[in-house]
Amino acid sequence: MKKIRTVALRVVASVSVVLVVLVSIALVFNVSSSKASVPTGETGNQFVSVDGKNMSYSIRGNGDQTIVLLPGFGTSAPILDFKSLIDELAPDYRVVTIEPFGYGYSDATDKDRTAENIVGEIHEAVQSLGIDQYILMGHSITGIYALDYTTKYRDEVTAFVGIDSSVPGQPNMDTKFPIEALRVAKKLGFSDVLARLSGSEETDAYLDDAEKAEMSRLVAKNNFSDTYLNEMDHLSSNFAESIGKTFPADLPILLFAVQNSKVQGWTALHEGQAASVDHGELVLLEGDHYLHHTKSKEIAENLGRFLGELN
Repeated sequence: MKKIRTVALRVVASVSVVLVVLVSIALVFNVSSSKASVPTGETGNQFVSVDGKNMSYSIRGNGDQTIVLLPGFGTSAPILDFKSLIDELAPDYRVVTIEPFGYGYSDATDKDRTAENIVGEIHEAVQSLGIDQYILMGHSITGIYALDYTTKYRDEVTAFVGIDSSVPGQPNMDTKFPIEALRVAKKLGFSDVLARLSGSEETDAYLDDAEKAEMSRLVAKNNFSDTYLNEMDHLSSNFAESIGKTFPADLPILLFAVQNSKVQGWTALHEGQAASVDHGELVLLEGDHYLHHTKSKEIAENLGRFLGELN
């Protein structure tokens, strides 16, 4: 979430300082990026119909247990973002990665990005794929949406696994972002140009050159889109509504969190969440917010151990 605020402020500041220069660059860049944003299917994704629109997903592995994998907020290309984790999990599980509306190759939507709407859409995709028992695993903001999801669909979800997942009560989640300024920046091409100039804040060393190019195209397509900005605008209300919510007590939860996180109270918040259920565990790992980029092996190993202990 710190990244979101940083990017937002960077975009607004840059728009005001280098407006004239960026207009000319943006006009050139928009011509090329509009052609490059067409999905190529190189990630092996498919589509399922949800609310009359196309939602992208991929399936890897043939294990007896299914994992439904969900991204953190603003992850432009979830299937690529989770590549190293999927590679580790696929030998033992059936891994279904879902790209919600506004993410990856999925369509945009004009429905408000409330937790209720997002949860309902993801569940519709899961149902359409005929999945009735599964482990729900997700990064970052999924931790907030999962509170509603697991309560509403407890009979389907066998466990929740959080990857540095968001928690109710974490600080600074009442931030209000300059949505309209960011929308204008997107339309003029500033956000795309700034993304190119500043580069990615997360490692992409696990991707080959073709995948990096595909990631760049999807960033151009989805970063600061109307769907993205709508979800950003609902972050504060979605977090506010999560206060006091907990996972079902009989739902096993395994939480991976960044050790020595800069977020105040991060470890304690996750310890409390793990202690709120009958079978909960917190595993602290060294790394950044995108733990699955560098700690996929540890995540897969600990998941196998955790599930084995439950059995």
